[in-house]
Amino acid sequence: MGRVVFLFLLFLQVLGSAHSRCFCQVKGELDDCACDVETIDSFNNEQLFPKLQTLLESDYFRFYKVNLNKPCPFWAADSHCGLRNCAVKPCSPNEVPEGLRSSPHSKYSAEANKEQLDECEKEKHLGAVDVSLSEETQEALLDWRKHDDEAERFCVIDDEESPDSQYVDLLLNPERYTGYNGPEAWQIWTSIYEENCFKPFTIKRPLNPSSFQSSSGIDARTFYSWLEGQCVEKRAFYRLISGLHASISVHLSARYLLNDSWYQSKWGHNVSEFRQRFDSDLTAGEGPKRLRNLYFLYLIELRALAKVLPFFKQPSFRLYTGRPEEDQKHKELLLDILQLARSFPLHFDETSLFAGDEKEAAKLKEDVRLAFRNISKIMDCVGCFKCRLWGKLQTQGLGTALKILFSERQIEALPHSRGQRPSFQLSRQEVISLLNAFGRISTSIKELNTFRSLIGEEMT
Repeated sequence: MGRVVFLFLLFLQVLGSAHSRCFCQVKGELDDCACDVETIDSFNNEQLFPKLQTLLESDYFRFYKVNLNKPCPFWAADSHCGLRNCAVKPCSPNEVPEGLRSSPHSKYSAEANKEQLDECEKEKHLGAVDVSLSEETQEALLDWRKHDDEAERFCVIDDEESPDSQYVDLLLNPERYTGYNGPEAWQIWTSIYEENCFKPFTIKRPLNPSSFQSSSGIDARTFYSWLEGQCVEKRAFYRLISGLHASISVHLSARYLLNDSWYQSKWGHNVSEFRQRFDSDLTAGEGPKRLRNLYFLYLIELRALAKVLPFFKQPSFRLYTGRPEEDQKHKELLLDILQLARSFPLHFDETSLFAGDEKEAAKLKEDVRLAFRNISKIMDCVGCFKCRLWGKLQTQGLGTALKILFSERQIEALPHSRGQRPSFQLSRQEVISLLNAFGRISTSIKELNTFRSLIGEEMT
């Protein structure tokens, strides 16, 4: 009898240990933040996620114009993923709403288009007055304008007027596991972590696939000792990239190809794949750290949504697709979501970033901006077109969020009358990537709850 009791207690201990692995370690307050995981879970899953999904299914947000044919600027990447699940199906012209096809990419309404034409006429008239400007000076002025627009961007935006840019229906090309993996896929993440996260090559990143066999507890301790010694901005940068990586891993585990036959392809949650990426025991303790970085990323993008509300509240901003009633309804839903984001009680405090000596802070901000722009360029090296699509969208979305966070003065100074030129602007591509990228992060937080339930069911 005593042996039976002992075995039963041992079983309960093992069960409890297994159930506590991975998820229950991801709780409590987040580093460099005043927020906690439980507050985010409740806010996202119960309030924000359902509204955001409805918005992202609307025509304005589901069609994303992107150039998937840009060459890799860093290394020879001629081969592309031959798997059929890597393919992206672009839209034919008649599938895209007329309002999106006909309006300039940086404008949002028929009224704004008219204002732009009026502005062009004014500039044409004024430009004709002073004919003494040399061609070189005129070109320099155009370069300055372009530089002014690019100076605040943390990512590279595709030229929507390029013949290689095409509309893609995001709902018909969902982010999911495609089978794209191996050395080529890991080359992307290795380049991001090793060359763009301010890390010296002498410091080994834990579980780096290129040196997996040599990874050890010593490597991890050395890495995190180095990371904690960095300024808050560089720590935050690494955690954003790690959080983005974790979010993508959650998506691939949640929409995994479970069965692929000639008559059916079945996608669903793959708990084993999820464990391989996040279980504490299977990742030498790295899994929970990755998930905590995912929550950190959520806070950053949520804060950007809260801060950009005044821009979207402008009467001139409309979600213009050519269907006025639907457009107005979806703008009201967008504003409702942004108001909800603003109501979150424990926002990340971005004033702690770049707050030291003014000259040093400006230099650090520029270093961070250029590093992230570099990462956005690396997305053109991804061999799988579907992975490239979602990689570009999510890096552009995060880059737009960073642009918003550090444009507070420009947003506060937005003009109240339509005759003034705003000092802060978002292109349609930035708007689409911002909301869809946050939608991916929000989905990841929601999927964590699903995986908790699935793992719990395995244990019973």
